[in-house]
Amino acid sequence: MIETEDLSKQFNDFWAVDGVTLSVKPGQILGLLGQNGAGKTTTVRMLTSLLTPTRGWARVGGYDVTQDGDKVRASVGVLTEQHGLYMRMTGAEYLEFFGRVYSLDVHKRRLRSDYLLEYFGLARAAGRRIGEYSKGMRQKLALARALMHEPPVLLLDEPTSAMDPESARLVRDEIARLKSSQRTIVICTHNLVEAEALADIIAIIFKGRILMSGSLEELKRKVLGVNEYEAKFSSSWAGDALKIPQGAILRERRETGMRFQIENPGETNPRLVRELASAHAPLVAFQEVPRTLEQVYLKAMADVQSSHAEALHA
Repeated sequence: MIETEDLSKQFNDFWAVDGVTLSVKPGQILGLLGQNGAGKTTTVRMLTSLLTPTRGWARVGGYDVTQDGDKVRASVGVLTEQHGLYMRMTGAEYLEFFGRVYSLDVHKRRLRSDYLLEYFGLARAAGRRIGEYSKGMRQKLALARALMHEPPVLLLDEPTSAMDPESARLVRDEIARLKSSQRTIVICTHNLVEAEALADIIAIIFKGRILMSGSLEELKRKVLGVNEYEAKFSSSWAGDALKIPQGAILRERRETGMRFQIENPGETNPRLVRELASAHAPLVAFQEVPRTLEQVYLKAMADVQSSHAEALHA
């Protein structure tokens, strides 16, 4: 649904985006992560044909962003960080207005407006001015506007920025509901918890370049190494009689627990648990050590910044 190859954008002597190559399939959510100024918003603007690439190419919904700008824009729904709601309009008037912008006929505008207001739980507030809406309601209305023309691609830039936790949760739930086999979603966000909860694919962008991309599990393995599992005991246990099976490496030993590095959990974990039981370990829990997207992101950024500092020093 979205393909880019060497996608790049130069402003004067500055490369805001430099060689971005991505592929997002129908039904997938891509989380695009990076610092302020990393190139996320510029990438989204090229994907919506609002900016022309300096180098490389991109296709959205099968259309080239340079040659088929009108078709690209008809294929995407965009939610920007500053979504431009008209506060004196009612919710219904706002969707009616954008239905006209998208050249929907009267019947289609009415059906889509009624459906989206009901879908986002805004039907009862349809006659109220947007200025009276809460932040969560405004963000859901902006999402409704982005969906007015039933686009197969959604590009969401900081969809829960500056929102209170309750409103942010409502919008995240709506984004999850919007995912389907026919719709692809790109989320640019600083919120790592949000990205971890929603995204099928993660791409980390640094100084205009994709630092790494893949599923969360792939990135965990690449950045943090092999999975670790922890055995917890109900009382102090020395573990002298424990025979550690092949495929497990003891990384840490404590009075009431042990931590193992496991290369192939499906094969090794059952054997390890059996050995713990045979050695009469007072085992109360055996579980994977949690590893989060935040850990992946912070380590990846620390590593690349360290490499940059070394290169500059050299």
